[in-house]
Amino acid sequence: MNAQTIALSPSAAARVAAIAARTQKPAILRLSVEGGGCSGFQYRFGLADAPDSDDIVAETDGVRLVVDPVSLDLVAGAVVDYVESLGGSAFQVENPQAASGCGCGASFSV
Repeated sequence: MNAQTIALSPSAAARVAAIAARTQKPAILRLSVEGGGCSGFQYRFGLADAPDSDDIVAETDGVRLVVDPVSLDLVAGAVVDYVESLGGSAFQVENPQAASGCGCGASFSV
């Protein structure tokens, strides 16, 4: 699979760049999927120091999104976005593979 199987929106890239600058880390966002949450799987986000050798890497505006191959099977075709609203702000995954999700958007099922 290639980097076109997942994408990082410009607003998410800008937010990662701001966080990375503040924490003095590389602008690399890691997305992984773990079992759990109220719908079966949950998304995990974190800053990475570098991509792993088998990671899929997508880049937007100089910011990299890295996903391991196992997680990519569950999020292929997804877009990671950053949204701000009156209720708060968060990274969100627009995942075409998710059959259902929980109300908070942090977990999903396939």
